[in-house]
Amino acid sequence: MITSVFRKSTPLNFSLVVILMLVFFLFFQFQDLSWTNSFFSTAQKGGLFCVVVASVFITDFVAKKNGLSKDSTYTIFFYFLFLLFFPSALDNLNLILSNFFILLALRRLISLQSLKASKEKIFDASLWIFLAALFHFWSIIFLVLVFISIIFHVSSDYRNWILPFIAFFIAVIMFLLFATVFDLNVIEYILKSVQINFKIDYFTNNYQNGALSIYATVALFFLVSMFATLSSRPQLLHTSFKKIIASFFIGVIIFLISDNKSNDLLLFTFAPLAILATSHIEMPQLKLKQEMVLFVLITCSLFAFFSQL
Repeated sequence: MITSVFRKSTPLNFSLVVILMLVFFLFFQFQDLSWTNSFFSTAQKGGLFCVVVASVFITDFVAKKNGLSKDSTYTIFFYFLFLLFFPSALDNLNLILSNFFILLALRRLISLQSLKASKEKIFDASLWIFLAALFHFWSIIFLVLVFISIIFHVSSDYRNWILPFIAFFIAVIMFLLFATVFDLNVIEYILKSVQINFKIDYFTNNYQNGALSIYATVALFFLVSMFATLSSRPQLLHTSFKKIIASFFIGVIIFLISDNKSNDLLLFTFAPLAILATSHIEMPQLKLKQEMVLFVLITCSLFAFFSQL
């Protein structure tokens, strides 16, 4: 029954997911109502929600536009469920903005498959990643995905290898202008941003630990499913799925090395994992198996959300 609701891509399905996102977003935000006393804070919360919704729909666009999913709403629904695992991410402005720019970069890199306007896509993706790094420095590791994409599609043209460095210089100029206008100490900002911390001892309660463990298990399930079935998928989609898998592991690396560690950092893995989950659920299989996967995931996400409030 659950699978039949999201099997088709209709305005009603999209509206349902957006309404669910709004309900849970407000549920989390209403724990502390101090932001309602300020118009600026209220507008910031509204803008934050809009960026989250935009991130969900960009992920859905990437999946459908590049043939990684069928005409369904599974991708946005899975993204919504993964958000519930770590509700504190709904209040992390820097990470949400950084992830948004990474998704814009991913959109350009996946579409590189068509070989149309390849130089523009490489430049745009690189610039989006550098902008993302201004909000969370270690998201700069996604540049690896740019070079992976170049290797897959347009490695023969040496100019494609230079474009990320041109984007870097433009991003540096933009950052210096920003630092000048807002009197930002550039050296102090960089030294603070590049710190590394491998320790995973940030949990304030057992429920955060439990949410991470369940999410890791879910991610492993969908990754194993993709690795097991990749060879049977259309050859044309292999490189796109490989880039999605690579982006997931880059997100994991960012989580592992970032300072000020928290479960929120796994936000970078939501989009690729939502696409992998959609790919699994859309495979020809018994409907009972599909229902079980969705039911277990919904149960786990709701438990993780409410236990961490």
